[in-house]
Amino acid sequence: MQLTGAQILIETLVEQGVDTIFGYPGGAVLDIYDELYNNRDRITHYITSHEQGASHAADGYARASGKVGVVLATSGPGATNLVTGIATAYLDSTPMVAITGNVGTPLLGKDSFQEVDISSVTMPITKHNYIVKNVEELADTVREAFRIAASGRPGPVLIDIPKNVQTAKCEFTSAAPLPLFESPKVSDEEINRAVDMIADSKRPFIYCGGGVIISNSSDELLQFARDLDAPVGTSMMGLTAVPRTFEGFVGMTGMHGRFAATKAMFSSDLIIAVGTRFSDRATGNKAKFAPHAKVIHIDIDEAEINKNITSHLSLVGEIKDILIRIMAKLPESHRPVWRDEIASYKAYEASKIVKTNPMNPKSVLETVRKFTTDDTTVTTDVGQHQMWVTQFYDFNKPRRLVTSGGLGTMGFGLGAAIGACIARNRKLTLMVTGDGSFHMNMNELATAASYNLPIKIILMNNNVLGMVRQWQTVFYKKHYSHTTLDKKTDYVKLAEAMGGEGFIANTPAELAEACEKAFKSEGFSLIDCRIDEDEFVLPMIPPNGTITDIIMQQQN
Repeated sequence: MQLTGAQILIETLVEQGVDTIFGYPGGAVLDIYDELYNNRDRITHYITSHEQGASHAADGYARASGKVGVVLATSGPGATNLVTGIATAYLDSTPMVAITGNVGTPLLGKDSFQEVDISSVTMPITKHNYIVKNVEELADTVREAFRIAASGRPGPVLIDIPKNVQTAKCEFTSAAPLPLFESPKVSDEEINRAVDMIADSKRPFIYCGGGVIISNSSDELLQFARDLDAPVGTSMMGLTAVPRTFEGFVGMTGMHGRFAATKAMFSSDLIIAVGTRFSDRATGNKAKFAPHAKVIHIDIDEAEINKNITSHLSLVGEIKDILIRIMAKLPESHRPVWRDEIASYKAYEASKIVKTNPMNPKSVLETVRKFTTDDTTVTTDVGQHQMWVTQFYDFNKPRRLVTSGGLGTMGFGLGAAIGACIARNRKLTLMVTGDGSFHMNMNELATAASYNLPIKIILMNNNVLGMVRQWQTVFYKKHYSHTTLDKKTDYVKLAEAMGGEGFIANTPAELAEACEKAFKSEGFSLIDCRIDEDEFVLPMIPPNGTITDIIMQQQN
């Protein structure tokens, strides 16, 4: 049958199982939006306050659901407003398809109104991108884009569709989604080498990254840890892969990770890295990283092997398959001496956690946790509050933390909360933010209110850019250059003006009372939690440092 490009786009999206799109209309995508109107019973479109918010919503939707997120924007500024969101998804391996409109093909390259070569702009931050200049290529392009976004190590793909391609007609035949690309297969010889290395190890350490969550391998990794009787530490993106209640869980490693996790990794004789990329924040000084340990690196992406840390054995393929095959050949182990040593690390760490004033971040998050469940999805912005969540919030199910790791995008949290909330059938969603990050994209409160989403916002308000101030305190002689915010924003009035509820909490009692009201109400609520400007994120390993340089307690 003959269909326009806009109609073909909708039909191929439905083919891919898409029922939710985030976006913002404009002149170059009006034909697509007209078809969205005609197909509103098949695809629900959510309009945000800004295209960046839409891209973060698509990202949050994908992370919470495991499906490919879809975002739609017009040409020019609409397309460029997606860039930060696309880059965020790229650095954290989120499957996403970004669709943009553009001026008609005869006008390309002529500085036409709202023309941007978004394909070239996004080339370094996408797995692949397309500019479709022939309507007959559109359907297959969309199908291939979804295949690429979800295959192997996931990531964003962009499709730029000029306006005349949206209106042109051609014959369309529906088709099933393309199968994902086959992953590399690890040989039996490589599996046997891994089994031998593990059997020879006295102090193995499992280092778990976001790839475990992406590949839905949490159950296998947990059984693997039990079989090895080995501690599990994670990167920030690997949090939620292992329940906080698991006895062998030692927490996040790295610059602001838990002492026990980083110390255990440093002291181990074998690091089994699963679905992680050894980023600089996780390793510190690479020349002195875990000097006594051999490394087995398991990952779907060969490009990550030996990029940051040299491995003694690399297993490139599907994580689930690799773990199952290793466990089939590995006898159950018991390591009481190593287990006792890990316990001593945890005890030392606990002795160094000092509560300052009653409204400290640990107590705030412990109070809030009483009003959520293991099923609650938590999103964050970026900064001190993000690190406090990784340290003090108890996650016990995969995909319950949605945060920007690789790019560290301030302003990510609210858009992501909107997408995650919609992905999980409008279940209660918690967003934790700081006053610095929150000002980046607080316009999306209007979106949360418009769709009556049950998003509860904990605003850690210290009137400063807390993480930058912390660095200025430790490394820059307390030269607080432009990090004291002095914003006049009344967050309670802001929340009410946007269609939600607002509360102020200066004390633990006020916080508990505010939570009682906020978590029972419909729609979004915001709690302005007043904390001290000099609360630090500790432990802290200085840049290019090691565990021997760790700062455990705050120095005046």
